[in-house]
Amino acid sequence: MISHISDCTVLNNGVKMPWFGLGVYKAKDGDEVIHAIKAALKAGYRSIDTAAFYENEVGVGKAVKESDIPREELFITTKVWNSSQGYDSTLAAFEESRRKLGLDYIDLYLIHWPVKGKYKDTWRALEKLYKEGYVKAIGVSNFQIHHLQDLMADSEIIPMVNQVEYHPYLTQKELHNFCKTRNIQLEAWSPLMRGQIFDHPTIQEISGKYQKTPAQVILRWDLQNEVVTIPKSVHEHRIIENADIFDFELSPEDMARIDGLNMNKRIGPDPDNFDF
Repeated sequence: MISHISDCTVLNNGVKMPWFGLGVYKAKDGDEVIHAIKAALKAGYRSIDTAAFYENEVGVGKAVKESDIPREELFITTKVWNSSQGYDSTLAAFEESRRKLGLDYIDLYLIHWPVKGKYKDTWRALEKLYKEGYVKAIGVSNFQIHHLQDLMADSEIIPMVNQVEYHPYLTQKELHNFCKTRNIQLEAWSPLMRGQIFDHPTIQEISGKYQKTPAQVILRWDLQNEVVTIPKSVHEHRIIENADIFDFELSPEDMARIDGLNMNKRIGPDPDNFDF
């Protein structure tokens, strides 16, 4: 049972990654993202997920620098954006991200989207960065099964993580099982579906049963499905509330009921029909 905010999954290369972290998509660079991260670190979070596309890596780096937590206890993720994909351009984009973050190394570096015709060259760049020790782990984001198969057909290293849209309306069971059999850790972005699922009668009922908020029930469901989750918020009370999910466990029946809400419904772009 995942019973503490510091509990970690072990990636396929032996690196430990916290099951739970803070996403900072749409958090404004500067005070907003710095305050959010400081609130999260105070609440026990140790994993922060950003991306070049979020344009807040400078603030993330500042918050990390100003914290009194040893660097090796933190897990920092960033991602290469679509327009920077390709071998040389990815290496340059990584250096830019590292400079903005002010870090010697990144814990996890991801390909943000599977840009056709480019993601294999991008992956070669990630393999180089990994071998040279600039990143502790490498992975992908928004990759479907066929993207992963195509990537792994001629790559040296299997991705350690696949970060995808994942919530009770989009459970991606087939993708999840594919990743499990290849020891690729699934990670959820938009785990709360921007609150759109909170009012569902099943979620409401389970929420009442456990005396937990709908958000806490859904985040607990993620963890019990062995999916790393990174809910985003810039509000301290919400950051604290989101992390209050380690003192209860959903029954197998309630897990199955939430699983049953799947509608294959996305709120983000479809990786197969995305205008890159």
